[in-house]
Parts: sequence; structure tokens; C-alpha cells
Amino acid sequence: MAAGFVFGLAMDVVDASVMGQHALAYVLLAFAAAGLSRRVLWFPLSQQALHVLPLFLASTGDEWSRAWYGAEFPGVLWFLSSFTAALLWHPVTYLLLMPQFRPEDKDVHRPI
Repeated sequence: MAAGFVFGLAMDVVDASVMGQHALAYVLLAFAAAGLSRRVLWFPLSQQALHVLPLFLASTGDEWSRAWYGAEFPGVLWFLSSFTAALLWHPVTYLLLMPQFRPEDKDVHRPI
């Protein structure tokens, strides 16, 4: 959560937004992700994507708060990245788990 706070402050400086806006959002997202992390692993990948979709939507939710205070709304397509991330959850999970898959017959001449 500390990393979320530090990166959130950096994002506030980069975006020239209200100080602490991104930091608060990132800390809350890190807290929610830590709370869901063990629960999500019990579900199949398609249901995992549905569980993390609200977190992805919340990560872009700071744009809602900026629009509420008078900034220009970026449009609905801004939130398309959340749905894209949820759709990519399944293939990226397999991609990241590929190093853990071992061949059934072990080759003694192969170093790994």
C-alpha cells in the first residue's frame, strides 16, 4: 500500500491534479486487491476476471471525480481499458504461469 501511495503522489504531480487524489485511490485499490487476492484464486479464470473487473473500473474512477469537480470528462471509451484488461486476464494468466509448467518426462541433459 505504501508503493500505491508513493506512485499515487507521483501521478498527482504528473497530472497536475489535486494532491492526494491518485494516492488515495491507489491505496484503496491496493487494500481491496489484498482483500480479494485469496478469494479470487478459488474461482475459474473467467470468474476471476469478473471479480477483478470492478477493481479495474475503480482504477479509472478517478476520472469520474475529476469530472465531478469540473474537469472535462474523457468519454466512455476511457473505461474501455478496464474491460480490455478483464478480457486479457485469461491469456495473461497462462502466459505468466508458463514457467511453472514442467515436462512430464524429465530430460537429464536439460538444465531446467
